[in-house]
Amino acid sequence: MPKERLKMSAVDPVWDRIRDEAEAMVQAEPLLGGMVHSTILHHGALERALAYRQAMKLASGEMSEQLLREIAEEAYAADPALGRAARADLVAVYDRDPACHRLIQPVLYFKGYQALQAYRVAHWLWEQGRADMAYFLQMRISEMFGVDIHPAARVGQGVMIDHAHSIVIGETAVVGDNVSMLHSVTLGGTGMLAHRRGLGGAAGRPADEDGGGRARAHRGRGGLRPARRQHGPVAERSLAEPLRALWRAASRSRIAARKPGRSGRPAPCMGALRPGGGLQTGRGGRGPAGWVRRASPAGFPDAPSAPRGTARQGPRRSPGDPPRA
Repeated sequence: MPKERLKMSAVDPVWDRIRDEAEAMVQAEPLLGGMVHSTILHHGALERALAYRQAMKLASGEMSEQLLREIAEEAYAADPALGRAARADLVAVYDRDPACHRLIQPVLYFKGYQALQAYRVAHWLWEQGRADMAYFLQMRISEMFGVDIHPAARVGQGVMIDHAHSIVIGETAVVGDNVSMLHSVTLGGTGMLAHRRGLGGAAGRPADEDGGGRARAHRGRGGLRPARRQHGPVAERSLAEPLRALWRAASRSRIAARKPGRSGRPAPCMGALRPGGGLQTGRGGRGPAGWVRRASPAGFPDAPSAPRGTARQGPRRSPGDPPRA
């Protein structure tokens, strides 16, 4: 007689505890029963619950909930590391955030955790070469959660983003494991090394050993330490350099135009002509060498009036002074 084999079910204590907390929440607050059932109790695994939650949060008129849910479920099925990272992040929030009393809270309420899990799906798309869809998720994550993480950035597991307001993580940034962030954190390179940037996948990302333009976040005492910026051996000029050169040249021209000429008369100041006539500059009141400036109509508070007659050296004459010979 053949022996019957016992089938072992997967043990997931994190998900089992979340389901227990969800059932207790429905009993304590029946008005939230619909949301809790659709988000937690209706699903058999944490990955499927996260895919549903992300789809409901990031959906718009441009992309429906069904399509976003299918994309997220495809990512979780193809890469089990996404589920492990989601559980590590969840435990990190529960351990380090004093405001987190249950594991179900980050899944339902904490936008830092939800944004981080949505980024991981976008990063998976980036690694698959689907850059446009990854950019779309980045846009929606930034719009909904206020967290802007480039899909090419590398973020470890066990990461807690508390409050998650004004978080920017650039393309070349690398965040390690067990990192905690608060609000208003910006991580990224200088933008001067273009060879660090590229499309997703092994062919699009240079090797890490060159150290070009990376900003690393490390865990230390008290949370996140300042990012350490490393520069590679080749310094490439970006678009910002020509713009800075043009700005410096314009500044030198503006200063030279304000200096007196050889005849002792002041040269006209560089500025923009306002519609009503006259020259608009950044100065008000009396100008140099008899140029008169007066208050202008609304919208041009600092615009000078047109010069009266010929520019003269010396103070302005009063109306009661006798005429000059």
